[in-house]
Amino acid sequence: MTTPLPLVIGNWKMNMLASQACDMARSLVDRLSEVEGVEVVIAPPFTSLYPVGQIIKGSRLRLAGQNFYFASKGAYTGEVSLEMLRDVGCDFALIGHSERRSLFGENDAAINKKVHRAIQMGITAVVCVGETLEQRKAGATLNIIETQLSKGLAGLSGERLSTLAIAYEPVWAIGTGVNATPEQVADIHKFIRKFLFESLGFSEKVGTRILYGGSVNPENSKQLLQEDEIDGALVGGASLDFESFCAIINSALEP
Repeated sequence: MTTPLPLVIGNWKMNMLASQACDMARSLVDRLSEVEGVEVVIAPPFTSLYPVGQIIKGSRLRLAGQNFYFASKGAYTGEVSLEMLRDVGCDFALIGHSERRSLFGENDAAINKKVHRAIQMGITAVVCVGETLEQRKAGATLNIIETQLSKGLAGLSGERLSTLAIAYEPVWAIGTGVNATPEQVADIHKFIRKFLFESLGFSEKVGTRILYGGSVNPENSKQLLQEDEIDGALVGGASLDFESFCAIINSALEP
């Protein structure tokens, strides 16, 4: 089986107006025009998806939605469907980000519906899992992640998950400047991979990429991305700075 390319996703969250997002997208298209060996995805706010999608069309950059509702259409004020995301050029969608879980009450049942919908639509689902500081201190990290995976991926066939990505994002490391060590991350990624293959019965041929997200920056990205168990990064704040994001992308290219 061909080894999947490292995957680096820039999650811009609720930042940048459309004009700013377009400027950033143009700069990235120019900088990455000759870059091979890494898959780069950006997830702008909903208001910027269409214009950014037009700018990156035909380039090496790919587009992601930060969230969506699992229904295809209907009376769901304030929501967007996966059809709408695909219509503006999205190939990826984040699902179950810790901020969606903690701030907006998104649970594993809803996440499971979204994962099924993404696979049905041929969209790469980036499923986020991770523990809080309190859970980590209580020694519950593996139990939390196992629950999130088993419930979030319930009812899925491994043969349908060739494009699924899992993002491990310890909540205590997101936006805090505190980072898990490469060894800590590698251990969790090993656990996730083993759980997918053994507990959920997914084939090792699926090639699921497991990313790390949690205060990834140019200073720590090289050490993190050199770990064999880490297949890429979900980047938050550092992806808003052009040079910082490019430095992280370059880290994924270095042997």
